[in-house]
Amino acid sequence: MAALPRPAPKLLKISELGRLSGVPAATVKHYVREGLIVPAHSGRNIAYFDHAAADRIRRIKTLQQNGFLPLKVIKRLLDGETPGLADTIETIRGALSADNPSTPRSRSELIMAGVGARELGWMEKLGVISAVPVGDEDGFAGDDLELLRTLGAARKAGITPEMLPLSIIGEYLEAIQRLVTVELSLFREGVVPRAGDDLARVTEAATHLSEKLVLLVRRRLIVPTLRAMALAPGRPAPAKAPRKATKKLVRRGLTPSRASRK
Repeated sequence: MAALPRPAPKLLKISELGRLSGVPAATVKHYVREGLIVPAHSGRNIAYFDHAAADRIRRIKTLQQNGFLPLKVIKRLLDGETPGLADTIETIRGALSADNPSTPRSRSELIMAGVGARELGWMEKLGVISAVPVGDEDGFAGDDLELLRTLGAARKAGITPEMLPLSIIGEYLEAIQRLVTVELSLFREGVVPRAGDDLARVTEAATHLSEKLVLLVRRRLIVPTLRAMALAPGRPAPAKAPRKATKKLVRRGLTPSRASRK
């Protein structure tokens, strides 16, 4: 007797896909808007996804969390438009993770430590941090946890939300995305085709060198830029120029202005 064909796997709603992949439904919707996730079927005001989308979301989270890659770059990587880059990304991830906090913290622990719940939710929607399983709930680890600790240390040092509003992260994100794109272009066009069998070692060394160069150049530019701003007070400050990211967040209702003022 011939075996009966197995029924096709049930398609998932956005909420179900979010639970399966471990991200908020709002994050899944953001990935859909950015073209990283494509529905298997769209009905009237509702989209359905196959189970493979959950694996793709987990890969997106890994690349965001460990490599801090822009979504456009992640899309090209996952779609196979950047041949040879996957191994480079893994090497970069390993080099960066060496300095990450090893012990994750749960969401409730962070909130008890003073991190605002609304601020956490806003940063997740922006894609700056991504939750990971911690025991019976979710939490944060690696660079995400270090970012939250840095913001917490700023508040404890007396840097109030009025002095350093959380919405500034949108501007940082926009500027750093351009920097990361330049760095990855150098890896793809300069390092990957020339490193040969030494790719892993060269990539790791280049990763650490790049981080140090960014820090040193930033330190080198702070005083001259401040002096230029003081001599030309009528001109807009360079740090305030990239406002597009924050404006987009305001239009989407993602800027946590109330949370930042608390």
